[in-house]
Amino acid sequence: MRRREFLGTLAAGAAYGQRARRPNLVFVLVDDLRWDALGYMGHPFVKTPNIDRIAREGAIFENAFVTTPLCSPSRGSFLTGQYVRTHGVKGNGDNAAVSHKMTTYPRLLHDAGYATGYFGKWHMGNDDSPRPGFDRWVSFRGQGVYDDPPLNIDGQQVAGKGYMTDLLSDHAADFIRKQTAAKPFCVYLAHKAIHGPFTPAPRHAGLFADAVIRRSANAADDLSGKPMLTRELPVAAAAKKAGKKKGPVGPGDDLVRNQLRCLTAIDEGLGRVLQALEETKALDNTLVIFTSDNGYFWGEHGLGDKRAAYEESIRIPMVARCPSLIKAGTRVSGMVLNIDVAPTMLAAAGLKAHPQMQGRSMLPLLAGKTKGWREHFLCEYFMEQGFARVASWEAVRTARYKYVHYLDLKDMDELYDLQADAGEMKNLIGEASAKGTLASMQKLLETYRKEVRR
Repeated sequence: MRRREFLGTLAAGAAYGQRARRPNLVFVLVDDLRWDALGYMGHPFVKTPNIDRIAREGAIFENAFVTTPLCSPSRGSFLTGQYVRTHGVKGNGDNAAVSHKMTTYPRLLHDAGYATGYFGKWHMGNDDSPRPGFDRWVSFRGQGVYDDPPLNIDGQQVAGKGYMTDLLSDHAADFIRKQTAAKPFCVYLAHKAIHGPFTPAPRHAGLFADAVIRRSANAADDLSGKPMLTRELPVAAAAKKAGKKKGPVGPGDDLVRNQLRCLTAIDEGLGRVLQALEETKALDNTLVIFTSDNGYFWGEHGLGDKRAAYEESIRIPMVARCPSLIKAGTRVSGMVLNIDVAPTMLAAAGLKAHPQMQGRSMLPLLAGKTKGWREHFLCEYFMEQGFARVASWEAVRTARYKYVHYLDLKDMDELYDLQADAGEMKNLIGEASAKGTLASMQKLLETYRKEVRR
């Protein structure tokens, strides 16, 4: 072999070795999990030892949020690093055609040499066929079912046997075990749980039966200053005319217990994923991120579900572990968003963010570099038919204030001082002392409207 060819072979081998040492990437997404419903957050009775392990051995993001608190739009943002008004998935309807065309971060990683696997809920339309950029595909139509779920595995319909959460976790773990050290891998594990109908695994059906469900002070909100929530809707008016009494407000205790029972299976499955990483000696070269697609109301402001602009809806849990990138016990106070996940994963792999990504890599924050990080963000929601209680809104949030503008409602906007009123009980919109703050928040929203493409 001639010298030039020999040196070229050495260079190619070195480059290959560098690629092989790129970190593996595991992203675990839960549906409808509140930011505070976890062991590491001090929940009074729920046990999440494997999630807590990631928090303990890695980083806790203390202020993590979604830019739209709804399943399909948020999932689009996690995958693309874009605001909803940019990627186009504005609701939970049929977004299959749009989602097939998305430039997702796993697709970019696949093109850069990663082995990629998708396991779980896609939920952008009922089409469960494989999306571009995945070597392994295990998914299902729409919301799917918890018990014996039909699955689409690499384009083939398969009758699943068992509990959905267990099946998805085990498929992800099996994928990890089949990888070789020659090629880094990316796992995207998106659970159906803890979404309704909140069906726990049989082994967990009796958990927390005697646990007391304590409500936050803002569950007793009288809704004064919240005309959006108290406005009379046509359906409510018809019920009132028919003499029907108003039903219970917010989710009952059993629903909360069942959500946490479902979470228990997720934590167990995460343990099996971590075990697979340990068995293959890949754990310490893997960036693991665990989070949720939105929050969930447990009666705060008389609400259940999500969609509204209050903290319980837009705030999410997020923890990450990777010894080479994150010092154990790290706590990140900067505001991070779901649109930051995609550029973070690409940055960890040594790749630049796609030009259309609007989020930012969180790696500098994990290294303690906070200078120049965001001090505010845009959040938005587009009303869906059948969920008319929460109107379309745009909001801007800073570390201290939140301003909510309702797009189709007059004189119903809201302004909160989160430092003095963490429960968002007192709307300051009409306070003379808040005029300056309101003006600056309205100006900030207008700036976002110009900068972020609708």
